[in-house]
Amino acid sequence: MSRKILVTSALPYANGSIHLGHLVEYIQTDIWVRFQKMQGNTVHYVCADDTHGTPIMLRAEKEGITPEALIAKVHTEHYADFSEFLVEFDNYYSTNSPENKELASAIYKALKANGKISTKTIEQFYDPVKNMFLPDRFIKGECPKCHAKDQYGDSCEVCGATYNPTELINPFSAVSGAAPVRKETEHYFFKLSECTDFLRSWTRSGTLQQEAANKMNEWIGEAGENKLSDWDISRDAPYFGFEIPDAPGKYFYVWLDAPIGYMASFKNLCAKNGLDFDEYWKADSKTELYHFIGKDILYFHALFWPATLEYSGYRKPTQVFSHGFLTVNGEKMSKSRGTFITARSYLDHIKNPEYLRYYYAAKLNGSMEDIDLNLEDFVARVNSDLVGKYINIASRTAGFINKRFAGKLVSACKHDVVETIKASAPEIAKAYEARDYSRALREIMRLADLANADVADAAPWVVAKQEGMAAEAKLHADCSSALEMFRLLTLYLKPALPDLAGNIERFLNISPLTWSSVNDSFADGHAINEYNHLITRIDPKHIEAMTEANKETLQHSPETVSKTQADLANASDYISIDDFTKVDLRIAKIVNAEHVEGAEKLLRLSLDIGESNPRQVFAGIKSAYDPATLVGRLTLMVANLAPRKMKFGMSEGMVLAASDEHGGPFILSPDAGAQPGMRVK
Repeated sequence: MSRKILVTSALPYANGSIHLGHLVEYIQTDIWVRFQKMQGNTVHYVCADDTHGTPIMLRAEKEGITPEALIAKVHTEHYADFSEFLVEFDNYYSTNSPENKELASAIYKALKANGKISTKTIEQFYDPVKNMFLPDRFIKGECPKCHAKDQYGDSCEVCGATYNPTELINPFSAVSGAAPVRKETEHYFFKLSECTDFLRSWTRSGTLQQEAANKMNEWIGEAGENKLSDWDISRDAPYFGFEIPDAPGKYFYVWLDAPIGYMASFKNLCAKNGLDFDEYWKADSKTELYHFIGKDILYFHALFWPATLEYSGYRKPTQVFSHGFLTVNGEKMSKSRGTFITARSYLDHIKNPEYLRYYYAAKLNGSMEDIDLNLEDFVARVNSDLVGKYINIASRTAGFINKRFAGKLVSACKHDVVETIKASAPEIAKAYEARDYSRALREIMRLADLANADVADAAPWVVAKQEGMAAEAKLHADCSSALEMFRLLTLYLKPALPDLAGNIERFLNISPLTWSSVNDSFADGHAINEYNHLITRIDPKHIEAMTEANKETLQHSPETVSKTQADLANASDYISIDDFTKVDLRIAKIVNAEHVEGAEKLLRLSLDIGESNPRQVFAGIKSAYDPATLVGRLTLMVANLAPRKMKFGMSEGMVLAASDEHGGPFILSPDAGAQPGMRVK
């Protein structure tokens, strides 16, 4: 009996490009969806860009465009990347949609009617320059535990401690650099603390992997405990998102409306394809709902989301499938090592997306374990498995069918290896269903080894040189059997390699393969098309080029310093790192700027670099700047330059500026978050 299934992947945030770490999830989900569709099930796979929140608003402001223009641009980029990696959504939408606004408002009203919404006055940090309340990640300061500098407002990346933003020492706004002030505001809360009994039962009902359920139990607490706090679901203007009904100036926190984006994307699909939204989302739904997510957002999907659904009249997920992170060559993705690789960069260098799809599938086992993309192993496995084993079966036999038998096959009846490969279909299907793709591919490659051994034993290249009807019949039968084995292996690999499978279907002149096609076979006289080379081996040089293209570093890594220093020891054009550190570069705030009487090029600047008194610096930037426009700006200065007695007074440093034949001078400005006195390293 056909199942009705709705599948989602986590919504990528519309504030950056898709990278290889993201693709672990979307490739994993797409393989499962394609397998289910091959089984004959009715499956809808929906997703959307997650588009709301302060980071989107600030990035759009920095780029000088509206948030709507920004998310439209990113949506186009994301969808193109997914499409080229053969991730086939039935609908790819946006959380900034009328459907999502309608559903978020309705769910909020239902929660409020069920007594699950409260309000209370809280104290938050407020940026007096930007006139906005600051999210935790936009507040920085000194860790209250280990005293590491420049840490975020919710956790320390040095010691791992978590805390409230108000506990930071010397906090500052990452947006403007200003010292934030505390300000009271009324916020709206979802009473998650009242959902403990429901969540304890739901998380132990088989909807989560065992390791995920155990983690949720740590957060919920044992029976009789209640560790859950109420969830702040509101943010103050200015904020890019949906305004809360009957609460002017208050907006839904992005994590309230983001998962509702699953529902909104499906509702949009329903309108386009005539589907019944309620059949899939009402509390009594008999359909299946599966979420694929990373383990870093498990808290939201296994606590907030089911509680939101439970108390607003909607069904809960059938299961939430959580996966681990991606490492590259055994380490976190790194820009300095060139292993923080975008989807687009992979496509530019390696070209074929199915190599990565295959490699990820070979690593995924349905657990929350991290997987490693070992680039050397990636090349070896793809070249060995896909080219050396799988494609090898067709490349060694198809030519004989085309040249000697007019492209026509004979039936491979009662061929032992063919029957063995057919008999493995239930086991491979079981592995795909369980998302244990590594087990499925191990079995498929074991069968490919059997097929290759059978072809080697048959030795058609030897038989083809023999004369007589018997040799001719054997050659025909052996090569036909080899292509039947190739057809079956293609069927099993199709969820992971859909594009290659499509090319092979056209070569074999057969209808699109479904799982029931395992029971089919070539009839006598079935005509295939001419065989053309299907895939090529990965050249390791392309891997090297890709990592080199992705390296972003300002200094040599420790392992290369000794070599490069030796190479450059006699080069007078270079300085050592010791020479560089002698220059004390500081962030400076221009507290005053004025013309200098009698000077044609100079402005007198008063610069705050965190000392008790501002420094006086004379800068030759009069031709490029009105002094009034400089006041309040941050720039860079050399703080340990020897003071210089000038005609107009003492200059106590140097401001950095850029110029060439095209114009200038242009003073340099640091990024948001820099503060007067910070040292440039």
